[in-house]
Amino acid sequence: MEDTQEVEEMVNHKMDLTIESLKHDLSSIHAGRVSPAMLETVKVDYYGNPTPISQVANISTPEPQMLAISPWEKNMIKEVERSLQAANLGFSISNDGNLIRAVTPPFTEERRKDYVKQIKKIGEDTKIAVRNVRRDGNDNLKQMEKDKLISQDEEKVAQEHVQKVTDKHTDLVDELVAAKEKELMTL
Repeated sequence: MEDTQEVEEMVNHKMDLTIESLKHDLSSIHAGRVSPAMLETVKVDYYGNPTPISQVANISTPEPQMLAISPWEKNMIKEVERSLQAANLGFSISNDGNLIRAVTPPFTEERRKDYVKQIKKIGEDTKIAVRNVRRDGNDNLKQMEKDKLISQDEEKVAQEHVQKVTDKHTDLVDELVAAKEKELMTL
């Protein structure tokens, strides 16, 4: 790193990526309607390679509580079904030989609360990731000061900037988690 601004930009960029990851994780949790996005994390063993399910099958939503998964290769149906069961997403899965139906049970108050717990854990994990980025940035600044690339005053000012960016990102995590929680509890 050449100067404090580079460190601050790197910290901000990494924290932005962490927030994007949180948004992606939250978007895969749906309360009312099921969505093909719910299966983005599911991998299928496709001839020895873990492959996203969307790359081996067509996924549609014929009903609000059902996903229809139609593998492009008929011999993949058992493998897709096995992957869905292993993912443990709460679907009841049936297979008619050509099509896999993944039906989500009605959304009860208890399930909503389970999702809220899951969301809060994801939020906490994201905050930990943000703090780890802050720590790495501060370590870089301390090393720069130790190597006499910057003065102690510059290090202190830069650490204050890093802390402001950290606070902004942790507040954003709280906002996103609260909005998702409200969405789940009001459906």
